[in-house]
Order: sequence, then C-alpha cells, then structure tokens
Amino acid sequence: VKLSDATAEFSLYGLCGDAADMPNAPDLGAACARISWSKRDIDAHNVIQLYPGAGVARSLWCAPSGTAPPSGAPLSMSVWQYLEVQSGIAMITTPIFEAFVPQMLNYESVGGVNFKKGCYPGQEVVARSQFRGTLKRRAYLAQTAGTPGAEVFIGQEVFQTSDAEQPCGVVAACAANPAGGFALVVSMQTAAAAAHDLARAKGDASPLRLGSSTGPALDLQSLPYPLLEDI
Repeated sequence: VKLSDATAEFSLYGLCGDAADMPNAPDLGAACARISWSKRDIDAHNVIQLYPGAGVARSLWCAPSGTAPPSGAPLSMSVWQYLEVQSGIAMITTPIFEAFVPQMLNYESVGGVNFKKGCYPGQEVVARSQFRGTLKRRAYLAQTAGTPGAEVFIGQEVFQTSDAEQPCGVVAACAANPAGGFALVVSMQTAAAAAHDLARAKGDASPLRLGSSTGPALDLQSLPYPLLEDI
C-alpha cells in the first residue's frame, strides 16, 4: 500500500445529529444507516458512519474538491473533538505512535481489527494478546476537572495515588468538555480501573491522578459500547 496526501483533491466534513443519519441514502434501510464504519455512496460523495459520541450520531462526508458542502448548521471543532472522545475510540496520533496493541484501545470490540483476515504487520503480537493471554490494559472513558489551557495532552501519563513512580496508564485522546473540565480516553491497567471502581463504590475519592500521583483526579465513566469477552 502506498499512501499520498489527497488534501487538495477531496473535501472532508464531519456530520452530527440529523445530518449524520442521511435518511435519503439509496438502497439502504434505516437499520443499515447506523452501522459503524459502513460506507454509503450518495451522488459524488461518500459517507462513512462513525460511532456515536455522547449519544449523538456522527459520520464523515468526503467528496471531490469543489463539490457543494453538506447542508446544516456549522459545528465548532471543539464540540466535534469532544464527541470524538465521547465515542470511546482513540485514533492513533504521533504522541502515541507504536504505544499500544489494538486491544489496549478496545479496537477488537469496535470493528478496528479482524482476526479472520489475512496477514498484516504485527499480526503475531496482536493475535497472541487475543488468544494466548489475559489483556492487562484497556481503554476507558474518563473525566477530570480543569479549564481550557490546563495541562491535559495526549501521551500524558496517569498514576495511582499509591504509586508515585510507576504510571498505570496514558492519555490516548482528550478534549474540553462543554459542560466543564476535560473528557479523556485513557489506556490503562485493568487492575487500576478495578481499584478506581472499588474506591468509588466505597464513597472514597478516585485513586487515579493525571500527570503525577498528586495531580488532578480522574473519574472513569461507562463506555458507550460493550467489550468483547477475552478469548
């Protein structure tokens, strides 16, 4: 496969809500319209259905440059980024390049990796994680307090209050929450997540901290999709 920059050849837009549903899609029933990662061809453009974020339907619209943009009210990039995080799916960017196997970001549970396809780079490590052992890291949704401009960034480490030396996770995606604070996707040790749930069940403060063992507290939230059972 050879990749090239096609920015000058195509226009790309993100669609949310009613615009993302695209009810006029030809030859597809309503049920098909919401299948994540499905592609629909409508006139000269393609629509890729994404996982919803915060319960809001989302899709990507791609068409040759010069094509009239999709109709609908404009959405700020900050809101789109927040919905991206709330989808629970972190895309690989430079700060976390080669930091994970797919299961550490829950990719096997959201159609991001297929164990029945042919060979691909890293196949042996990925398959061994799936079939030969118990996964020790997963991706989790989290929320932390703070204001825009605070030190929250992709690649930042997460610690437990009981261990100032060894990080238990890393931020894989983050965005400002319009309601306040920041939303994050954190790839983290499952044991640390279990410690968080136990502490919160007891009414104690979260033992998870951002940046250091004394940093801002992280509260884990429910994922918007079910995790596949480990094999």
